Amino acid sequence: MNNTQFDHKDYWKGIVLYGLNAATYKMALANLLLDFAEKGQTFVDWPDLSFAFLQQYQNRLANNHMPQQGNPSRLTVMERVIKGVQCGGLSITDAVDTVGLKGLDNVIPRFQTIGTNKEIVSGRFYDFEYGKRLILKDALLAFTPEECSELREELIARWGLLEGAFSLTQKDYALANDIREIYLKDAYDRKPLTNNIPFLSGYQGNVCFYCGEILCGTIHVDHVLPRQVLQHDEIWNLVLSHDHCNQLKLDRLVGPHFIKKLIARNENIMGSNHPWKQKIATALGSTAATRRATLLKHYENVKTVLGSNWWGGSDCYNPATDPFYRRLITVLNNG
Repeated sequence: MNNTQFDHKDYWKGIVLYGLNAATYKMALANLLLDFAEKGQTFVDWPDLSFAFLQQYQNRLANNHMPQQGNPSRLTVMERVIKGVQCGGLSITDAVDTVGLKGLDNVIPRFQTIGTNKEIVSGRFYDFEYGKRLILKDALLAFTPEECSELREELIARWGLLEGAFSLTQKDYALANDIREIYLKDAYDRKPLTNNIPFLSGYQGNVCFYCGEILCGTIHVDHVLPRQVLQHDEIWNLVLSHDHCNQLKLDRLVGPHFIKKLIARNENIMGSNHPWKQKIATALGSTAATRRATLLKHYENVKTVLGSNWWGGSDCYNPATDPFYRRLITVLNNG
């Protein structure tokens, strides 16, 4: 069957019903596009698009917060923005700006795709000047009110099916959201961390925190407990790692042996005269026992959020005692 046998509705349904969806962004954008079509808008300025996209998720998540993507380790940008607004850590103005910069960056270029095919629907329903405006095309504006209603009913059903599928992969989702909200109240934007390398290197003996091999090549400053949960760059949670070790770990949960190692590293700093020891004391507590208990509480919180998404697939996996991994990482770093 060639492309001429499909009409605009068929292409639209291909996008909504048969597109690859790692999150629900396509459903939210599709709903907005139908709104714009019903109003006969020929273009939408970027701030208006960002605000409308934000409202889509505010309405969707107001009373029944279901997961909006399938990765149990993360929230979507939109979920984080909504929670930031709800807990008072983010103003509506800042939220709209964040949506415009980070919430639309993938969905706008990728919406007009069926499966992995970017050509069959490319540019059919809209063009865009990223960061400036969306230009709606006749194929979208030609939908009648009845067609818009039919298509909206299908996409809302599809949205619900996606949420249901995503929820199956995420245990204790409501509790995890409550924990994320605790950290979002004091969240701040990511800071440059490379200036911490000389300081941290001294307290790690110039070896990678994860595999124990000598640091060389590109050195990463990594958050042991993932930043996407804790939402901060406090020194007590920062370590140095190889590029490859960091890329393998990503935002997954580390085993408890790494937490014991992190506690010991922090106490090493507390035994020095470095002024940053006060930052650790302020964040974790004034005594070793209190600091240990506070860090372990953070660990349990992160464990609740991330579930079984361990690095290496097991809580007992330790790359520092895996001879093959250590040989491999040496080859990769010297390759």
